[in-house]
Amino acid sequence: MIAATTLLGAYRAGFFPMAVAGRIRWFSPVRRGIVPLDGFRASRRLRRTVRGGRFEVSVNRAFAEVIGACASGRGRDGSWISAEIEASYRGLHEAGFAHSVETWRDGALVGGLYGVSLRGAFFGESMFHRATDASKVALCALVERLRARGYELLDVQWVTPHLARLGAVEIPRARYLGLLKRALRKDCRFT
Repeated sequence: MIAATTLLGAYRAGFFPMAVAGRIRWFSPVRRGIVPLDGFRASRRLRRTVRGGRFEVSVNRAFAEVIGACASGRGRDGSWISAEIEASYRGLHEAGFAHSVETWRDGALVGGLYGVSLRGAFFGESMFHRATDASKVALCALVERLRARGYELLDVQWVTPHLARLGAVEIPRARYLGLLKRALRKDCRFT
C-alpha cells in the first residue's frame, strides 16, 4: 500500500500513480489535462438530464463501491487501478482526502467518480457508468460542488475525447504546476 503522506506529497508536486504491468509508476505528463471550472460544458441534453432528476446524486456514500467499479470496469488485469492502488485510495478516503460522487437510480449505484481533494485542487482519478449519462451527471455534480466551495483546479490527468466534449483542455506542465501552486494556497473543504 502507498502511504497517504507519499500520495499527498506526489499530488502536491504534480505527480500521480498508476499500476502498469502490476507495478506502481508515477506520472507527471508534459501536457496535463484539466477541466477549467469556468469552462465546463454540459450539453443541452445533459443539462436536461440533470434537471430531470433521473438520477439521485450523493457524495461519499459508496466510496469503496465506486473505486471497485472503476477498477473492474476495465477488467482487473488491464486496469491501472491495481489492488494496491485501490487499498491506497481507500486509506486516503478514510483520512478525508479521497472522495466519491455517486449516481443512483431506483436504489442501485449506476455511476460515479472518485478523486483526491487537496486544498483548492481536486484530482479526478476515474469514473464509471452502468447507465447512460450516469458518470456525466456525477461530473456535473462534482463541478458544481467545486465551484460552490471556491476550488481553483480540476485535474483530469489526460484529456480523452469524452472529457474534451465537456470542456477539458491540455496545458503545458509548467502552466499546470503554476495553477497547482496557486490552488494549494487556498483552503477549500470538499465536505
